[in-house]
Amino acid sequence: MATLEDKLMGEKLEYYCSSSEGEDNDDDCDDSGEKQSKSGGASLSQAPPAPPTLSQNMTHRAATNTGPKGVVQDWQIYKQLEAQKREENEKQRLELMKKLSMSAATSAEDEARKREEELEAEMAELMSEDFLQQFQKKRMAEMMQQCGHLQKFGKVFHLTSHEEFLNAVEKENKHITIIIHIYDRSLSACATLNKCLDTLAQDYQIIKFAKICSSVAGMSRDFRAKGLPALLVYKANNLIGNFVRITDDLSDDFFPSDLESFLVENGMIVDKNLYN
Repeated sequence: MATLEDKLMGEKLEYYCSSSEGEDNDDDCDDSGEKQSKSGGASLSQAPPAPPTLSQNMTHRAATNTGPKGVVQDWQIYKQLEAQKREENEKQRLELMKKLSMSAATSAEDEARKREEELEAEMAELMSEDFLQQFQKKRMAEMMQQCGHLQKFGKVFHLTSHEEFLNAVEKENKHITIIIHIYDRSLSACATLNKCLDTLAQDYQIIKFAKICSSVAGMSRDFRAKGLPALLVYKANNLIGNFVRITDDLSDDFFPSDLESFLVENGMIVDKNLYN
């Protein structure tokens, strides 16, 4: 009959050494203990075993733990494995999306670069001198057609009163450019400017050139001393150009071509070569 001690030990007598047995058993126990100590010493000299993986841990637990605790642990390990798998799948998906986005961005950049190069080539062609001249001529022809038949003048009108000055500006066609020289007889620069206007009036017959003495125009003595010669440019009853003491830009000795270039550069007249 098994003793209480046997029951407590689970009747695994092969692993239990009783002190009541003979010396042979003591020897066996000593031998086994000696073997165990030897094996233990050998194991200490060896490298420690690698920790079990989740799958090995799950297999070990499934083999040893079959109760409620084992089921909970198995479920936890399963969820960990499932989370790891989802994480790996998500990482792969993100890497694939990154590659696709990089290739798409590169393609879009190539197209944008091509469009930019085409635009630059078109702009270079548009900014060429020949193209600009042709465009200006075409535009001038269109403007001439829109304005209809414009009156041709061909001379410089001498305004002798303030009323004539107002009529020359207010009663003229809104498409006509009017250039009026305010002069003084005592200034040589004013005489030179009048000669230049006579030449330009022949070359630009659709522009109305006129001159008026500063005293007749009602200019002050200070203006006559400091502001002459002066050119006023009108169009559609609006003053579009006001050049006081124009000799500061032309110098005291100038020619019709100098005055013409000055007016063209300032946008007061259009080069005659564009519509003649």
